[in-house]
Amino acid sequence: MKQIVQFLLVGLVLLGIVVIYDGFFILEEGTQAVITQFGAPVGVPTTAAGLHLKVPFIQHVNLFDKRIQIWDGDANQIPTGDKTYVYLDVTARWRITDALKYMQAVKTEAQAQSMLDDIIDGTVRDLVNKNDLIEIIRSSDWTADTMTVLDKDLGLAPKNGRDVITNYIIETAARATPQYGIELIDVMFKRVNYIESVRIKVYDRMISERKRIAAEKRSTGEGQKAEILGTVDRELNVIISKAKRDAIGIRGKADAEASRIFGNAYNQDPEFYSFTKTLESYQDIIGDKTSLVLSSNSDIFQYLKSIDGKR
Repeated sequence: MKQIVQFLLVGLVLLGIVVIYDGFFILEEGTQAVITQFGAPVGVPTTAAGLHLKVPFIQHVNLFDKRIQIWDGDANQIPTGDKTYVYLDVTARWRITDALKYMQAVKTEAQAQSMLDDIIDGTVRDLVNKNDLIEIIRSSDWTADTMTVLDKDLGLAPKNGRDVITNYIIETAARATPQYGIELIDVMFKRVNYIESVRIKVYDRMISERKRIAAEKRSTGEGQKAEILGTVDRELNVIISKAKRDAIGIRGKADAEASRIFGNAYNQDPEFYSFTKTLESYQDIIGDKTSLVLSSNSDIFQYLKSIDGKR
């Protein structure tokens, strides 16, 4: 009898331990819980971290993450409003704001990702279909002044831009997620690219545009070069003309000074000056092997005759 009582006491202690252990649960930071009893929710979701009570064995704790989670969709080719296909890779951030609705409508993260696929992909496709290619690839801060010549040549006028379209996507998709207990925080384009056939055409146009700009720059450079060379030639001609003018003036002054000196020398001894000039003239006209026949009345003969002594 005593052993039976001991076994009962041990059983009661163990039962109490199990009841106490199953009657409490610890909610970690970043998680939230929904208590269910026989599969039906009981009360409101528990969101505060810490130690919480529940009815042991009867009630069950369903844990859900309340941190921000990432949705990463599949990259798709989507036609734009101007009938050009663009390659889009989109991602989004979301979190569970109402764990009870989430459990009733979605239940698992895999189903939540699938549901977001339908909502976000459909919204992205719809808004991309309504906008031209330029609005998908350009930033919203572009203006008519910041657009390239290529954009203007294609007749692409700025309207919305990728940032504005992204905001439209968030606003539209976010209206559909609260019924699932989900808040859509943001949607972002990870990659926006042309499909292969369009990319080749765009690259060709970009190359042509760069060549046109390069030719324009070269033409401008050649014009500036011609202008600079013309200025240099003009300034050089001015300098040369001034130098020639100064040289003529200097030579004129030198010639005048030389004439003055010659005049003074001539006035001092006119006969000697006439003699030296005569000798200079004969030196110019008579070579080394020239024989000279002089008449008795020639000037040089008179000079030679008047010299006393030997030659």
